Amino acid sequence: MATGAVPASFTGLKSQDHRGLGFGKSSDFVRVSNVQRVKFGRSKVAVIRNSSNPGRETVELEPASEGSPLLVPRQKYCETIHKTVRRKTRTVMVGNVALGSDHPIRIQTMTTTDTKDIAGTVEQVMRIADKGADIVRITVQGRKEADACFEIKNTLVQKNYNIPLVADIHFAPPVAMRVAECFDKIRVNPGNFADRRAQFEQLEYTDDDYQKELEHIEKVFSPLVEKCKKYGRAMRIGTNHGSLSDRIMSYHGDSPRGMVESAFEYARICRKLDFHNFVFSMKASNPVIMVQAYRLLVAEMNVLGWDYPLHLGVTEAGEGEDGRMKSAIGIGTLLMDGLGDTIRVSLTEAPELEIDPCRRLANLGMRTSELQKGVAPFEEKHRRYFDFQRRTGQLPLQKEGEEVDYRGVLHRDGSVLMSVSLDQLKTPELLYKSLAAKLIVGMPFKDLATVDSILVRELPPQDDKDARLALKRLIDISMGVITPLSEQLTKPLPNALALVTLKELSSGAHLLLPEGTRLVASVRGDEPEEELEILKTTDAIMILHHIPYSDEKTSRVHAARKLFEYLSENTLNFPVIHHIEFPEGIHRDDLVIGAGTNSGALLVDGLGDGILLEAPGQEFEFLRNTSFNLLQGCRMRNTKTEYVSCPSCGRTLFDLQEISSEIRERTSHLPGVSIAIMGCIVNGPGEMADADFGYVGGAPGKIDLYVGKTVVKRAIAMEQATDALIELIKEHGRWVDPPVEE
Repeated sequence: MATGAVPASFTGLKSQDHRGLGFGKSSDFVRVSNVQRVKFGRSKVAVIRNSSNPGRETVELEPASEGSPLLVPRQKYCETIHKTVRRKTRTVMVGNVALGSDHPIRIQTMTTTDTKDIAGTVEQVMRIADKGADIVRITVQGRKEADACFEIKNTLVQKNYNIPLVADIHFAPPVAMRVAECFDKIRVNPGNFADRRAQFEQLEYTDDDYQKELEHIEKVFSPLVEKCKKYGRAMRIGTNHGSLSDRIMSYHGDSPRGMVESAFEYARICRKLDFHNFVFSMKASNPVIMVQAYRLLVAEMNVLGWDYPLHLGVTEAGEGEDGRMKSAIGIGTLLMDGLGDTIRVSLTEAPELEIDPCRRLANLGMRTSELQKGVAPFEEKHRRYFDFQRRTGQLPLQKEGEEVDYRGVLHRDGSVLMSVSLDQLKTPELLYKSLAAKLIVGMPFKDLATVDSILVRELPPQDDKDARLALKRLIDISMGVITPLSEQLTKPLPNALALVTLKELSSGAHLLLPEGTRLVASVRGDEPEEELEILKTTDAIMILHHIPYSDEKTSRVHAARKLFEYLSENTLNFPVIHHIEFPEGIHRDDLVIGAGTNSGALLVDGLGDGILLEAPGQEFEFLRNTSFNLLQGCRMRNTKTEYVSCPSCGRTLFDLQEISSEIRERTSHLPGVSIAIMGCIVNGPGEMADADFGYVGGAPGKIDLYVGKTVVKRAIAMEQATDALIELIKEHGRWVDPPVEE
């Protein structure tokens, strides 16, 4: 793989042609090794600037993967790859609350009231504080709101509420200067604090042009930094994927690289002015992009010797289980690698309702890092940290002479498996419906979101004809029926898949099965390599990766990474299903967060082919929906409409929860379609980057409709806006009528 090194004073890198590299004005070049193998897709390529760390002569870079245009630091993004160790950071004080690795993971949310409504905002902050939040953010969009902040702060103090307050600033440096006199922390968005709102224009910059823009940013931003120093305030440099400036996107692309560089431009100014009481965030509505951006940020900070804390969040996550799942995938993935010092779970719900799932995620991260859950050390060479590339297991192939079609037991975009009990087999039609199969004259058929395979831990007796017929009918529609080896040996079910352990494979117990029986191997992933060797001679249809829930010391994330490393190193392309068991009585939010964290942390790296969740006592439909939500949240299998829905704030121009519910009720049956529901357009049309259609508050009582990043209809009366959105979807050929309930 190509590597390169650049000097500490390096300011720019240009690809002059495909044979070599040229440099800008600061060309005290050290060395580049075989860089011509890197295929640059842009005329300018972003690399690390290391001017703040003169003690380090060079920064070593490599493509994120073979042939990738993204150059990343050779240094890793986390403390260790084989267990959860919290990243060491400095302490940043936000009022009386300390952020950093020496302190608990702090939880926070944001008010949704009009900031000028002083009494309403104070009441909401008090409710949030009573629920246990550590920090509250309030939108401050203008001078009137900034003036109100003084009264909000004073009223809270008089009521003995000393919770730190954060001002959310966009486009308004003078407002930030004003509110810094009373609030404890200022959040600035590097995409729009000094730059104009993005117009998504491709701009060409000379080195001089680019330097002039950086000088403009420094001129606008420096007074706020000096004021924060004077008053002892904290700052968050918070990049949003949806609001990068045209300059950043033209130079670095609409990418994690652009997000990091956007934040670093502001961080360098802070450091130049000897201000270090700040944190970073890299938010996106797509958890995969969000994870990549934070990893790249930390990798570059490691190179530079920076130790600033991280604020984690998936922006516009949505509501209900969808929002909790997206947040668990993004935030949980990073917590498993020891990253994150404060978190916010952004939900389209009342802000106080964010606190409980936020606390559950924080507790999961703290507990995992305190136990340092992991596996024995191993070398990792194949996982892609910074650019997504899915490892796709070999889907089942049909063998000559087989009576049934096994090709449907797994789905190419990600599979959902479910555990089925003997009781469920007593009512076959209810079972078929619970598996989301279509019924035609009482016979099951697979549909878009039908469960792909089932695990039957106990087979019905040989004389239970009805239950065994129900299983046969599922097998006939290419649904895999997996059952333990002992069950298949004592109560054989024709064409079922036998679940075997490595020990059973090594002992040859599976050889007692009829010739041609398809196998499913259950593997922990942390076994010694000599125990895994049996997989090389096993013709398994899939692997179930399973760590018992009672195992408190082993991290299933790290065990799975070790397993995937072994499979890749030995060119074994078994599909791998993440099999997660939960204890009886687990809270639904803990289940969603646990599933999103423990499997999402793998799926966002392209590691895994599906999910099997078991939780005694939980509703079957809830587990099925959670499984499909997980795959969709990881950008794998789309089985319903995708929503990018902001959590609301003081800028919101309509009742976001009510409108979001209305739109979902009428459009939730459109898999493959993504709809953004935004209370305002403060971050610019870049917020539509992850959506096909947008429903956005343009003015009080008026809605603007978008197709992608382009506004196509303006100032529609809110009463007609949902109908207009549906018409827009129809105009673009993306509408289908809702299915009729049979």
